[in-house]
Amino acid sequence: MRAVMNKILWAGLCMVLAGHALAKDLIVTDDSGEGLATVMVTRVLAQKPKLILADEGYPADGVSNQSAVENTRFSDANGMLNFPDTGIAYDYRFRKPGFKDVSLRAAAVAAQLSLGEGLTVQMEREQDRRVLAEQKPSNVWLSQLDIGGGEALRQHFALNCAFCHQQASPFMRVERSAEEWLTVIDRMGGYGARIAGDLRQPLAEGLAAGYHSLNASYETVPEPRPWDSALAGASYTEWPIGDGFSQMHDFILHPNGMVYVGDNLQDRIYEVNPKTGVYTVYTVPHESDDKLGGFLGNRFKAYGKINNYMGVHSFAVSPKDGHIFITPSMQRALLEFDPQTKTFTRHEMTRGFYPHTIRTDEQDRVWFTLALSSQVAMWDRQKKVFSYFDIPARNIKEWLTIKLLPLIFWLDPETRPMPSVDRESSGLPMPYGIDVAPDGRVWFARLYANDFGYIDPETGEVTVIDIEVIGPRRLRVDAENRVWMVAFQAGLLVMYDPQTKILKEYDLPVVSEFPYALNVDRARSVVWVNGNQSDTVMRFDIATETWQVYPMPRRRTFTRDIEIAEDGSVYTSNSHFPSWQIEDAQPTLIHITPYPQ
Repeated sequence: MRAVMNKILWAGLCMVLAGHALAKDLIVTDDSGEGLATVMVTRVLAQKPKLILADEGYPADGVSNQSAVENTRFSDANGMLNFPDTGIAYDYRFRKPGFKDVSLRAAAVAAQLSLGEGLTVQMEREQDRRVLAEQKPSNVWLSQLDIGGGEALRQHFALNCAFCHQQASPFMRVERSAEEWLTVIDRMGGYGARIAGDLRQPLAEGLAAGYHSLNASYETVPEPRPWDSALAGASYTEWPIGDGFSQMHDFILHPNGMVYVGDNLQDRIYEVNPKTGVYTVYTVPHESDDKLGGFLGNRFKAYGKINNYMGVHSFAVSPKDGHIFITPSMQRALLEFDPQTKTFTRHEMTRGFYPHTIRTDEQDRVWFTLALSSQVAMWDRQKKVFSYFDIPARNIKEWLTIKLLPLIFWLDPETRPMPSVDRESSGLPMPYGIDVAPDGRVWFARLYANDFGYIDPETGEVTVIDIEVIGPRRLRVDAENRVWMVAFQAGLLVMYDPQTKILKEYDLPVVSEFPYALNVDRARSVVWVNGNQSDTVMRFDIATETWQVYPMPRRRTFTRDIEIAEDGSVYTSNSHFPSWQIEDAQPTLIHITPYPQ
C-alpha cells in the first residue's frame, strides 16, 4: 500500500510541476555569442520526489520509491540540443572543459521560455589556472604523479591502491607525511590492499613527496582527451540510489526489463524500473549467528555506516526461470533470488572462500570464482550440489597457504595470523573474472598470478594458459570464442584467441587508466570497457579497432560492471568507494545510449 501511495504522490507531483519544459531548442554560446559545441548539459528535477526511508536512512524492505531521474546530453556543432518535453520543471547544469560551469534554476528557465523563444545560455571561459587544473579528471593528474621506484612500484601501487577509488583526485591530493601515508596504507590493508612488506615505506615516502611535487606543479598537468563532437548524438539517464555510504558494486539487466543493483556495503538489492525510475529495495537476509563482515570480520570499523553481513557482490540470471544468483563474498554460500516472489534462498558451501564473479551457462549451471581459495565453484541446479575446481598453485608456499585457509579463517578475526605479503602476492593468486564461452568452456582470470585459463565442464580438467597478462581482472568471451580481458595496472585491453593461441594488446584511448571490467556485445562485435580514473566508459569496435569515449556526468565516477541491452545501449553504475567522494556524494545507476555508428 505504501508503495502504491508513493507512486500516486509522485504522479501528483508531476502535475504540480508541469509548466515550462524544454520543448524548443536549447542554444549554448561562448562569451562572444558563437555556438559552443560538446557542452555537457545535465537536467535534474527542480523538486525531488520525497523518499520513504526507514532503517539507517535506507528504504525498508519491499518499499518502493521514485528516483529523481537525471538526463544528460551534449550540444552539437552549432551549440544546439534539446530534451524530450515531460511537462516537469528542471534545473540545468552546463559543463565544458575550459569553461566555468553554469547552473540554471527552473525559475530562470521558465522566465526565458515564457518569452516564446528557446533557451539560450552563455558560458564564460575559465581564466584561473588552478581552477582549470581542478577541472581535469584524476587520470591526467595521476599521469604526472612520480612516486619513485620505477615502473614496478607504480604498478604495485596501481594494483593495490586503485581498485576502489580514484587516485590523484582532490581527496588523494591532500598532502600527508610519510607517517600519515603509512597509517592510510595499514587501514587500506584491512580493506583488501596488499602492499608488499618491503614496499610499505618506499611507497609512503613516494606518495608524500610525489603529491607535494604534483600540487606545486599543477600547471604541468596535461589536457585530457577532448570530448568527441559525435557525442551530440548520445544521451544518458541516471537514477540516484543509495547514499554516500553505499557501494553499488555490480548489477544485472534482467529479461523482465528491471535492473537489479547490489549495495555491497549495506546488503541491499535495488530493483530499478528504467522506464519509470521507480525502484524497490530488498534487504538481503542473514542468519542470526552471522557476524558483521562474515568470515573476514568487521574490516570497516572506521567506516561511518556498514551492514555487510553477506557482502552482495556479483549477479547472474538463470536462462531457465529468470532466478538471480548472487555471490555473497563474506559468506561460504551462494544466494538465489526469485524476482517474482521476492524471496531469497541460501545455498551453503562446504569448501572455498570469497565467492566473487558469477556466470550461468546454457545448462542452467552456475559458475563463480572463489577468490581467496583459488578455486572455481559450480552449482548444479538439477542435482543441487556444488562442484569445486582447484586451480594449480604456483609454488609450494602458495599450495600450503591455500590449504591452511580453513584453519586461518576458523580463528578469531581479531587475533588470527595473516600470511606476510610479498611482491608476487604468493599464496593469493586470486581467481577473479569468469565467463562462459559459446563453445561451453568456462574461462577465468587470476588477478595476482597474472594468468588466465579455462575449465572443460565435461571432463572437469583445468588448464592454465602459459602467457602472462599483467593484472587481469574481469574477462568476457565474444561470439567467436575469443577471450577479452582488462589488464588492470598495465592499462590495456587484451584479446586471446584460443584457435591461434595469439595474445593481442590494445592501448586504451585515455592515459593512466586502470580498467576494472568489460563486457562484449556479441551481436555487434563491440567491447565496452569500464573506466575508473578518467570519468569515462570506453567502446571498442573489434572490426575496425577504433575507440569511442563517453565522459561521465559526475566527476569521480568509478565503474566496475557493464550490462548490454538488446538495442546496444549499456548500463553501468557509479560504485566509487567511498561513495561520498563522488562529486555530489550520490551513487547512480547509469544508462548510456551511444551515438550512431
